[in-house]
Amino acid sequence: MAFGLLRRRRPRGTSGAGPTFSVPLPPDAGAFGFEVVDPLGQPMAGAEVTVTALDSHRVATRGTTDPHGYFMATLPPGSYSVMTVAEGLSPARENLDITAGVALPPVRVTLEPARQLELPTAGTWLFDPPHTAIRFIAKHVGMAHVHGRFTRFQGGIRVAPNMADSHVSVRIDASSITTGNNTRDNHLRSADFLDVERYPYIDFTSTRFAHRGGSKWTLHGTLTMHGTSRSVGLDTTYLGTVNGGYDQELRCAALAKAELHREDYTLNWRSMLARGIAVVGPTVQLELDVQAMYRTHDTPTPPE
Repeated sequence: MAFGLLRRRRPRGTSGAGPTFSVPLPPDAGAFGFEVVDPLGQPMAGAEVTVTALDSHRVATRGTTDPHGYFMATLPPGSYSVMTVAEGLSPARENLDITAGVALPPVRVTLEPARQLELPTAGTWLFDPPHTAIRFIAKHVGMAHVHGRFTRFQGGIRVAPNMADSHVSVRIDASSITTGNNTRDNHLRSADFLDVERYPYIDFTSTRFAHRGGSKWTLHGTLTMHGTSRSVGLDTTYLGTVNGGYDQELRCAALAKAELHREDYTLNWRSMLARGIAVVGPTVQLELDVQAMYRTHDTPTPPE
């Protein structure tokens, strides 16, 4: 996919007028621009923006707003969800449709003060796979970033009356890794990387929740991959609880991120380079965009 920055221009002699855009559109691409402001209407620099394709749940692009609070990009035609997050403020989510050859008018997004979100009801919450995505980004050695995801997984959250005592478990089918390139995917499944025949699952089990203020938490736990277990911390933003879905289930949502180092899991990228094997870089950015459905106090939390 082709991405590009848009150039922003303010008309000379105009006071308080909204910006206009000169957009160098790639072939078969459209464009959008966000102006992100704080609760007082001031430009919000450094806000994190993540754009996700609604059909595949893959991250299309991400970045931060510039010093003037702007984020701009070009995208292939399609429907997207745009999540904007800043410390101490409530996340904002916008949906947009991109059409080839069209630059959408700039949209102003106001981030409101973070409210104290009601924590999930105590009991068992099960991941909803159609509305949950486990994604990763890795830098291909000497080339662009590789975006991928795992398509088969199960997991759940056992919410305790005291949230700090809650428990999360996730089991990922390692062979379900996909990056949109069959040759690369088969290589990632091979003994050079995940070795899915010997190690068919990637497991995460939490040890504790640590509250960082507002809707921010750090989820500490153990990640087991390629036969090796390591302690990791997931930077987590709790997005709240709603009644929704086809049967009006009670649902909660969260976004969690972590940086993994491949050598921690005996995935030795240097030895692969020495053998002339094209690989991704030594660090991988992992992201979980989770919706979970409330079941009962007695529903088991997979995997056991």
